[in-house]
Amino acid sequence: MKEEFHQWHSDHLGHDFRMLVFGHSGYPVILFPTSSGSYYEAKDMGLINSVSDFIENGKIKIYTPDSFDSKCWFNYNVHPADRVRMYMAFESMLLQDILEFAFNETGFEKVCLSGSCFGAYHAANIAFRHPDDVGYLFCMNGTFDIKPNILGFYDDNCYFNNPVDYLPCLTDPRYIDKFKSMGIALGTNENDISLENNKVLSSILSSKEIPHWLDIRSNAGNNNWNSRMDMFRDYIALIKD
Repeated sequence: MKEEFHQWHSDHLGHDFRMLVFGHSGYPVILFPTSSGSYYEAKDMGLINSVSDFIENGKIKIYTPDSFDSKCWFNYNVHPADRVRMYMAFESMLLQDILEFAFNETGFEKVCLSGSCFGAYHAANIAFRHPDDVGYLFCMNGTFDIKPNILGFYDDNCYFNNPVDYLPCLTDPRYIDKFKSMGIALGTNENDISLENNKVLSSILSSKEIPHWLDIRSNAGNNNWNSRMDMFRDYIALIKD
């Protein structure tokens, strides 16, 4: 399996950023790490190996960016307003550095976004904020509400980066129709601490008649990486060429 390490200076973040890329061609998949994870977490925890045949056959090409959470949502040394601004700089870097790089490398016009735990928040928020760029959204044991990370602070930037708040207020059918063409899977377990998070997001999507798969599994413990590997493989198999 082809594996490449990339490091570059991000003008958006003001420092170097790192990422691994797996595969030689195929549909681009941006796979976010958990809040405490790094760019090599997906490889170390078995997610990459779980879809190695898809990678080697050229069905997908996976990009695993580093975590930035310690400098934004989980940086409790700065004011919540600054956390949100740092996150928005991270979003700009994702869109202009990583997504554009993936588009140019693969020739596809859309990406798949995926992640576990807080990585699923990044995947979902970017997908719902920028649906023109996203063809698939695959979340595993995800959490989608950032209010616990801003400790009572709330402004427009918080609102527009909190899917469980802004999605219920969407009424423009032209925007909602973009979600309806997106392949969405929300994976969780019966005893997952984020089960209710997934049920809430699923309920919101259902209220907008947005097709999706709420995948509640009973064969694994809370936040189990073996379960995530099974989910990830099942979801990746849904990608159409």
